[in-house]
Amino acid sequence: MQSAREVQSAQEVRLGDRRLVGQLQARRKLEQTLQSGRLGHAYLLTGPQGSGKNALALAMAEWINGVDHLSDLGTDAFSGKSSWFHHPDIHFFLPLPSQTGASELASRLQLLSKDPYELVDFALRPSLHSDKQSSNRRAFYAIDYYREQIRPVTVLTPNEGRRTIVILTEIQTMRRESANAFLKLLEEPGENLMFILTATGSHQLLPTIVSRCQQIQLRTLQPEEIRDGLMRFDGMGREDAELLSRLTDGNYAMARFLDVNQLREIRGEMIQFLRLSYIQDAKQLAALVGKWQRTLNLENQIALCNSMELILRDLIVFGATEDESLVLNADQLDVIQAFQRSMKDARLEEMIGHLNSLKGLLYQNVQFSLIFSVLSFRFHRLLRGHPTEIDPEEPWQHLPALRKES
Repeated sequence: MQSAREVQSAQEVRLGDRRLVGQLQARRKLEQTLQSGRLGHAYLLTGPQGSGKNALALAMAEWINGVDHLSDLGTDAFSGKSSWFHHPDIHFFLPLPSQTGASELASRLQLLSKDPYELVDFALRPSLHSDKQSSNRRAFYAIDYYREQIRPVTVLTPNEGRRTIVILTEIQTMRRESANAFLKLLEEPGENLMFILTATGSHQLLPTIVSRCQQIQLRTLQPEEIRDGLMRFDGMGREDAELLSRLTDGNYAMARFLDVNQLREIRGEMIQFLRLSYIQDAKQLAALVGKWQRTLNLENQIALCNSMELILRDLIVFGATEDESLVLNADQLDVIQAFQRSMKDARLEEMIGHLNSLKGLLYQNVQFSLIFSVLSFRFHRLLRGHPTEIDPEEPWQHLPALRKES
């Protein structure tokens, strides 16, 4: 048993070679650490949503505790468990909304055990049972959650692994009281205790927490990495994989969750939204935006925004070059050509800026219909070559009763 617990790897192993997508630089850095046998007590994985932080954390935990699953460990495997989910020394936590039941958390961990890229974040996937639920659920690490569920596992000695490994995801959501309590634990960790933390960025964390961790930075995945991942691991055809890889802002987890057929269907509706915004047909705009709000979950709403941005970028590129080969939405070439002929003065780059600015509000639980109503007002002016009537810094002036006196 002593040889099984030796940390130094007896062979060259590729971290996550059976499932991970991209992030080769981060993976190689961790491989060097793991194969050297010089393990720290806390690691911080930072990177954007969907970049694979959960998957990398789980692959790392499995390697340390000898689980042959996400990585082909070969002779380095010493655990009889089939995955991290069944290992007694690997504990996974994610931020929880208020009044979340134990069964709901267990269901998400069960889902994650089937694939490390499953969307289990309550903010991005409010319900596992209804993909149409778009309102996110604010999740965080409350002090009671820390004291009752997280703190107790940190005093456990390893049962069959090298370390008791505690994975805490998205720790930027820790409430101050929880962060201060956790900091005390980081300052005096147990001998065989290891933390693997994830966050979207270290700037959101207490500097004293960051300073006690070895930091590994993940980058935004490239479209070709997402495309190849969808084809290799999700059995997707190249055409569908190409489309999704361009619509998800480097978020592989979101790409595999989206309904590509639905996205193709609503692309024509996006063109209609631009036309209706130009003429300001309030009745039809309200009907179209209302339909999107009812039928699209948060992930598909984000993808809709990204798809609209690609159409606007195609208009910019084709207008500047008239090169059909550079158009990403090649099947919409006739529409793009007609648009260029009739709306040569449209301020397309500004439209993209407003779209991205308002898209960020979706993550803050702002109602989709309100966001796109404001967007249509702004597009109405920009499509005609005029600046927006209302300063983006004063969006409340879209409400006539609150407008300033002229």
